[in-house]
Formats: sequence, C-alpha cells, structure tokens
Amino acid sequence: MIRPDLSLPLPDTIAAAHFIGIGGSGMSGLARMFLERGIRVSGSDRADSKALRELAELGADVHVGHDAAHLGEDVDTVVHTGAIWPQNPEFLLAKERGLHVIHRSQALYWLIGGRRLVSVAGAHGKTTSTGMIVTALHALGVDPTFVNGGVIAQLGVSSGTGSDDLFVIEADESDGTFLLYDTSVALITNVDPDHLDHWGSRDAFYDAFARFGDRAREAVVISADDEGARRVTERLTHSRVVTFGESDDASVRVGDIRTDGPVSFSITSAGVTVAGRLPVPGAHNAVNAAGAVAVLLTLGFELEPAVRAVEGFAGTVRRFELHGARRGVSVYDDYAHHPTEVEAALVAARTVVGDGRIIAIQQPHTYSRTQEMYREFAQVLETHADHTVMLDVYGAREDPVPGVTGELVSGAFDDPAHVHFVPDWQEAAEYTASVAREGDFVITLGCGNVNLIIPQVLEALEGTVPPAASAGE
Repeated sequence: MIRPDLSLPLPDTIAAAHFIGIGGSGMSGLARMFLERGIRVSGSDRADSKALRELAELGADVHVGHDAAHLGEDVDTVVHTGAIWPQNPEFLLAKERGLHVIHRSQALYWLIGGRRLVSVAGAHGKTTSTGMIVTALHALGVDPTFVNGGVIAQLGVSSGTGSDDLFVIEADESDGTFLLYDTSVALITNVDPDHLDHWGSRDAFYDAFARFGDRAREAVVISADDEGARRVTERLTHSRVVTFGESDDASVRVGDIRTDGPVSFSITSAGVTVAGRLPVPGAHNAVNAAGAVAVLLTLGFELEPAVRAVEGFAGTVRRFELHGARRGVSVYDDYAHHPTEVEAALVAARTVVGDGRIIAIQQPHTYSRTQEMYREFAQVLETHADHTVMLDVYGAREDPVPGVTGELVSGAFDDPAHVHFVPDWQEAAEYTASVAREGDFVITLGCGNVNLIIPQVLEALEGTVPPAASAGE
C-alpha cells in the first residue's frame, strides 16, 4: 500500500493522465471526468471489468495487468490508488521520469477547483447518501458535478460533470484524504471506528472527523444516533451543526419507519413533518434519507420538495442489488464489509424475504479488519442469517497474516451448523445451491470481488446439485 503524500504539488494543467488501478469505482469515475474535460486518459488494472470496457468505449487506452510499457511517452500526470504496491512498475517508471504522481484524492481536488463542495464521509452509508443527494439535486433542477464510490442506478455512472457550481463527493476517511478538500457542507453519516491501522486509536479517528466537520465553511450535518458520531459532535466547535436521525433531539428527525414493503417514514424539521417512502429496502435507508434531506435543507431547499426529491432514489450498484433468481431462489449482492453494514444489509433482507431463509456468502475484507473484528462478524452473521457460507479473506492492499482466514470468522460461531467455510469458489457456489430452497434469499457480502461468484451461484442453482436442506435449519 502507498500512503498518499498530500504535500506534493498539483499540476497547473494536465494534457495526458495515466491511472494505475483505473477499474475501481472511484478511479473509473475520475477517469471518466478527465475524459469529459478533453484530457487524454490511459490506465491499467489487474483484472478486466465492465468499468475498463466502458472507459475504452469512451476513448481511454486501458490495459489489463501492470507493466511499465503501458505508461505512454505523452503522459504528464500519473494518478494512483493507495492500494497499489510501491514496486508497481508503472509507478516506479513515473517516478523515474519525474512526472506528476498524485493520489486519486489529489486528482479529485484538482477537478473540484473552487466549486461549492458537499463532502459525504462516514464508516457506512456514504455511497448511498451521496447517491441520494445527487439524484435529489437532479430532481430539484440542479445539475451538480459528482464523484461517488458506486454507480448511481438512475444515472448509470459513478461520476458526472454538471453545469452548476455545486460539486458532491464521497470523501474517504480511511487514509485521511477527506481532510484535503475545501468543503462547504460536510455530511457525517456515522463514525464506527475503522481503519485503525491508519489512525492508530479511536480518539485519533474521532479527532479526524471533528477536524473534517469543523473545516466545513457552511455547515456540518452529523448523525444524532450513532455513538461515534455523538462523540465527534462533542468535539465540534462549528457554529452550524445540524443533526439527523431517530433521536428525539435531532434537528432533522426521522420517525414512523415501516419496513413491511417499501420503506416509509416521516421527517420532521423546525416543527414541520413530511411523510416519505423509498423504493430501496431497510430502515437504515430511511435514516440515510434523513441525512440527505438535512444536507438539502442546509443548501437552501424547503422540507417538502427535499423529501419528494429523495424519494426518487433507486439505489446504487453493489448496494442490495438483485442479480437474478433461479428455481425460486433470489440472489443479491451488497458491498457491506463492516459488522454494522452487514447487520444493516441482513436486517433489510429479512424484511423482504418473507417465509424464506437468508443464506449469506461472506468474504472478509482485509486481514487487519478480519483480525480485529472476526468475533463481531460471526455474531452478526449468526444472529441475522439462517446460514453463512464463509469465503477466504480478500487481502486488498495487505499482505497475508498467519492464522487470519475466513475460518477464523467461521470458528467464532457458537453453533457450527450455521456456517460452512469453503475457500474454493466453485465448491462454495455448489454448496450454496445445495443449501438453498425455493423462497430463500442468497446475498453476497463484501467490498472485494465477492460479487464475481454470483454467476457461479446462479449456474449451480440451475443445475442438479443434491439438496442439503438440513443446513442452517
């Protein structure tokens, strides 16, 4: 992993940019925006993907695999993720040539310029909340520029260049880069301690969020429900703090949440109450909607049109996304990779599965998070899923840690009959198909590449895998 050096100077102009790790949701969105500005774009990623193919169609020169030969002679700026290794051949050659080599957060900063910025941060919910704000602004007649961490369903993209002055981003707290931006309105969805490998302690994590909020020029919008967010609120010195959530003392309060069907709720602000509903499931999305509405209120919109605008949000890719159904078994995917997120996804699944069972396919993400939170993962999965198929750890930027595997999580279940550790994906798909029966709900969970197992699961469901209905009973 390469830690971003935010002290590096940014180029005044960019004619040709090369993206190392161009296929990621955030990086591909940035590359798309560079293309929209008329900048020549090239890039590489370790695996082929839909994002790479779409960028190629837009005119980018993309490559599968990392090789110094991919760095063209005309490139003046290299943009990289923090997930690449210092030995990456394209990174090393760029340094050798003396090119501008900048982290993706700095490329985003360069794109923002001096626009009025809404920055969304938090341990969970920031991609959904960013998507809600962007789609609501479109519904309200505003054409913002935006960069999100996931594809917004209605728009079909994770980024876009708008004609208005407003710019909306998902800001990353994992490596401190959310402190780089000149934010006007900051939204903090929650502050579950995470990424402590970077921050070192919970207090340092809370302090970073307080600095992020206090740096906002206009307002900071923050959860009134989340324990970590309340600790951050105590540290804020900002003159305009707007809280949201189910708490009685929230400035923008969400209540009357019903999940038996489309999520319905009411939002109250300044003594006025407006009812709303969402097409995406889960009580947590009603809370996300309250945060988005609170941001819209700080931007000057009235409560009624703000709620109506948020109601149109249809979700983001890899957030509770249906991929298909075979022999009466529905197969979903969700990006959840923290115990709190996994719990929210499974609780939402319970509201729509009816009499069926929930079968979770969990891919733990990073060795450090798995080592720190394996008990919490096991407790959440055992409580809210009827059966769990546990894959091995997706290491991302980290080197393997001895003894830290998916089996560490599965071994923490109280009842081993509710979990099955299967590191081989084909075996995992076939096992899932053997467990599943009509009316069940299969959901893959993780922010690595676990979604790529879905075609294997659907194919296995179509086959004649012998049933193992006793599993998870």
